[in-house]
Amino acid sequence: MSKFLLDANIFIEAYRRYYSFDIAPAFWSALKQNAEADLLVSIDRIYDEINHYDDDDELKRWANSEFRSWFISTDNEEVFKAYREVIEWVMGQTQFTEPAKAEFASVGDSWLIACAKTHDYIIVTHEGYDANIKRKIPIPNVCRAFGITYIDTFEMLRRLNIRLG
Repeated sequence: MSKFLLDANIFIEAYRRYYSFDIAPAFWSALKQNAEADLLVSIDRIYDEINHYDDDDELKRWANSEFRSWFISTDNEEVFKAYREVIEWVMGQTQFTEPAKAEFASVGDSWLIACAKTHDYIIVTHEGYDANIKRKIPIPNVCRAFGITYIDTFEMLRRLNIRLG
């Protein structure tokens, strides 16, 4: 089974909405247990996004104290090469606006895709494919171009046989 690679929105949406720490601590425990079992990771650039929150933010504290070891580095030549390929593809697409291309190149999404491409990981994201979008570049649109598998949180939970409750 391929390893799951978590997008920032997996952590942030869970924390802010349906799996907050006080309501669903089992979700956060399951993430850590499956990371310890070498079944899921995220990347350093997603860690940086999470760390942009206020110092008292519970997600930030959890990421730093409980999950830090599973935010893997994107600082290697294979990922850089894949990143260049991803960015070249994006820049060549006339569908997307120039601001969308610039934003995509500057955020963790592009690096997440490069890492998944390099290591044959499955990306876990809440973003959906949109054939007509122009102002943003969704992860699934780029994944389809490169043959990278992507799923959402709920599918990941099913595939890992995680039961909350």
